[in-house]
Amino acid sequence: MLKYFYDNDLIRFCEEGPSNWEEAVVLSCQTLLEKKMITQQYVDEIVDCVKKYGPYIVIVPGVAMPHSSEDSQGVLGTAISFTKMKDEVVFEEGNPEKNASLFFTLAAKNSEEHVENISNLSEMLMTDGLIEALMEIETIADYEKVMMTFDM
Repeated sequence: MLKYFYDNDLIRFCEEGPSNWEEAVVLSCQTLLEKKMITQQYVDEIVDCVKKYGPYIVIVPGVAMPHSSEDSQGVLGTAISFTKMKDEVVFEEGNPEKNASLFFTLAAKNSEEHVENISNLSEMLMTDGLIEALMEIETIADYEKVMMTFDM
């Protein structure tokens, strides 16, 4: 799956840290916006859902999976993008378990693709040492080394 992000130009490194989690979510959506996979409506829905339901998108410490419902009118295609934030983003004050610097933003046109995306991503993230390796990268060259090391 690391190769998927690389081959489809779905990787972004944010040099400037976002000032809050809302800005981080917006930044994590930029690649999918540029590729016309989502519209601003979908970005707004993700932010609204996190405000309403809390930081459900932080799936494990350090990793966020921004997404909203698969039936959103703001989703134009199916894709996942990877964004590495320079610094950890705080979603919930006083709860470091809900900080994240790795963002895997999902967009899916239907529920089958949505479940498949989540499943593939979850399987990848269960690979021993992968999250830690991704936390350390700062450049696309670093990413390429991790991709080769984990052969994904």
